Amino acid sequence: MLLPPCTLGANVENAAFGCRCASLNARHRRLRLARRRSRVATTSPCCNAVSGSLNRHHEFSPTQQLISRGGTGLEGKSYFSSGIPCAGEVGMAITSRGFSGRRSAEAGKLPPGQYLTATFPVLSAGPTPNVPLDRWEFVIDDGTNVLRRWDWKSFRDLPSETFTTDIHCVTRWSKLGTTWEGVSLDTLFADLKTDASYTLVRSYGDYTTNVPLNDLTNHQAWIAFRFEGEDLAPEHGGPARLLVPHLYLWKSAKWVRGITLMQRDKPGFWESLGYHIYGDPWREQRYSDDK
Repeated sequence: MLLPPCTLGANVENAAFGCRCASLNARHRRLRLARRRSRVATTSPCCNAVSGSLNRHHEFSPTQQLISRGGTGLEGKSYFSSGIPCAGEVGMAITSRGFSGRRSAEAGKLPPGQYLTATFPVLSAGPTPNVPLDRWEFVIDDGTNVLRRWDWKSFRDLPSETFTTDIHCVTRWSKLGTTWEGVSLDTLFADLKTDASYTLVRSYGDYTTNVPLNDLTNHQAWIAFRFEGEDLAPEHGGPARLLVPHLYLWKSAKWVRGITLMQRDKPGFWESLGYHIYGDPWREQRYSDDK
């Protein structure tokens, strides 16, 4: 049980004892967080999950398999969930702050604690959601009213752009110089009047993640539908995914279907399981206790 410093220190004048209490408190916090992480060790976000029980895109090598549990997603289909955000097959893998790989000459471009990969790792836990284009839609709402809506045709009629960026997964891999095509969120939010400061991004399968509105504008985020010159593969979030490359990749929700504007911040799926509310790779904001 966590030792509240106010109660232990109230009747103790010995400063050294007070320091020991503080140390014990810190140790208890670490142990409690470690236990919590052990429960979600297989739930470490990379891109995102399908449904509350996850269909993950995993960011380790394809040979590393993950513990899974069942859930339901689009159209009530059954999905297995793995712990590493976005994927996994039945098996076991462990993530920790110490996971690292070989750093190349391009290491100077990597956020702290990251290693370089030339691949785009992905594992699917169960079937990837099938989102027919004739049923796909993207909606911006305020939690009560639909403010804007696009079907696939009207979305693809919007001006798009091709851009190159680096992406960083919280499981510590980074991929540099990736090329995408998508619609800027500046285009989707153009002339939209709102006093909201936060958003909750929603995916097919009911996955959610929170992103401040300011991080989606000013040419920082896109709804991407092509990767390296090809239509975005379903296992990477196709037909369309959010891409917010300056944040850890779990913020870039796959199979995106809408954005809800909010007055106050609200944790999404991975954030509610102990991952950072913001997720800046350059500040190593992996877990909720990271500053």
